[in-house]
Amino acid sequence: MPSLTGATTEPTRPTNPTSPISTTGPATEADTADAPLASPLVVPSDDDPDERTAPTPADRPSALRHHAAPDRAAEDGKPAKAKRGGMFSALSNRNYRYFFLGQVVSNSGTWIQRVAQDWLVLSLTGSAFAVGITTAMQFLPMLLFGLYGGVLSDRFPKRKLLIATQGSMGVLAAVLAVLTLTGAVQVWHIYLLAFLLGMVTVVDNPTRQTFVSEMVGKKDLGNAVSLNAANFQTARLIGPAVAGGLMAAFGTGWAFAINAASFAAVILGLLAMRGSELHPYPKQPREKGQLRAGLHYVAGRPDLIWPIVLVGFIGTFGFNFAIILSAFAYHVFHVGPGLYGLLNTSMAIGSLVGALLAARRARPRLRLLVGAALAFGVLETIAGWAPSYWVFAALLTLVGVFGLTLNTAANSLIQLRTTPAMRGRVMSLYMMVFAGGTPLGAPLVGWITEQYGPRIGLLICGLVSTAAAAVIGVVIARVGNLRLSFDLQRGPEHQLIAFVPRQA
Repeated sequence: MPSLTGATTEPTRPTNPTSPISTTGPATEADTADAPLASPLVVPSDDDPDERTAPTPADRPSALRHHAAPDRAAEDGKPAKAKRGGMFSALSNRNYRYFFLGQVVSNSGTWIQRVAQDWLVLSLTGSAFAVGITTAMQFLPMLLFGLYGGVLSDRFPKRKLLIATQGSMGVLAAVLAVLTLTGAVQVWHIYLLAFLLGMVTVVDNPTRQTFVSEMVGKKDLGNAVSLNAANFQTARLIGPAVAGGLMAAFGTGWAFAINAASFAAVILGLLAMRGSELHPYPKQPREKGQLRAGLHYVAGRPDLIWPIVLVGFIGTFGFNFAIILSAFAYHVFHVGPGLYGLLNTSMAIGSLVGALLAARRARPRLRLLVGAALAFGVLETIAGWAPSYWVFAALLTLVGVFGLTLNTAANSLIQLRTTPAMRGRVMSLYMMVFAGGTPLGAPLVGWITEQYGPRIGLLICGLVSTAAAAVIGVVIARVGNLRLSFDLQRGPEHQLIAFVPRQA
């Protein structure tokens, strides 16, 4: 269960719309994070063209009124470079360290249950479609009620909400463990518990992601996003391996019991935090139209809309690995739970590498988002025709690298560009589109996999992801009057691939 986000207090800015606009220095990342950007993407001379959007004339004063002093390198005619923090800079925050350690334990338990649950459903039914239904039941609440979770996240203290949601998840895991250990478990029990877990996740997901900003601040947001992803992928390495051993030695019931106990680590970490070191934003009062206001905010921000649309397509079709991997293991390669768990581990290795690489980046960019999505789709398509188990496992490692890069870039990019008062609602929309598309895609992918085989199922997932990345990349370029540029020269001022303006 990854958690990501960042931002602390905001600088005071003038609000007079008639005040002159300073043009003596480049706008900083802090400016673009909160500015009500709208209209087409344009290219400021001080930064990458895919990093900004241009305000309309009415919005221009509020979008550009706050400027930092020009960077010394910019004054000398050289492009300014963003400063990079350390790979683990967010861990300098005491509260975040407690949170991070608790998540290592809890995420491992989550992956243990995820692998065991998919295998249990497949063992009870022999149907990839049933696995898809289970996944759909877990993510259906996000599709139906996801936006309301963001409203609650903006309205109530986040630490208290997280203690409640994490405790509820532990109880649901314990119920599934008891049913399985006593031999009473039936498929409808798993469907029901998956749906209830999804209802809790509606509130937990946006709250957990936006809570990180209260722990680390805006300065460490990108690093915290990447470290949380690395945390999740480290657990993804541990969890499936442990799950495979547990299922082989003791059965699936004990896997669920261990997950239930793992939530205690997160709750203890939350209780051990120092409230004085948090940076909470003022809670939003309860009033009419908050949900509509969040949607209207995103509607005026093309720099938010297109990443969300891209993630929606890939989340709906590309990230159905719960169905695909179990079907490949069971029906294509005819391996047991141990080697099935190793497929998840192979993807986790790649995802961990992607997360650590992301932790070294100063900030995400649209070209990185589109490029990672394109590579993810192409590799997924190739993996569908892997001739052997070990080739398939190796390709999954590369799929993991680019899938994690895509996820981290989209998440941190959207959070950095969203004003704190709207962050819970915007992130709930992001999660609704990313995870809420699963109830639509999972049964469809499960049906295709069952009717035409796992290879055709994965091929279609890869082709849809590739097409979505290509089309949205073209849309971003056309909206911003940009073109794709290839620069083979070496040097920090040269980018191999970048969006650049069509004008000189």
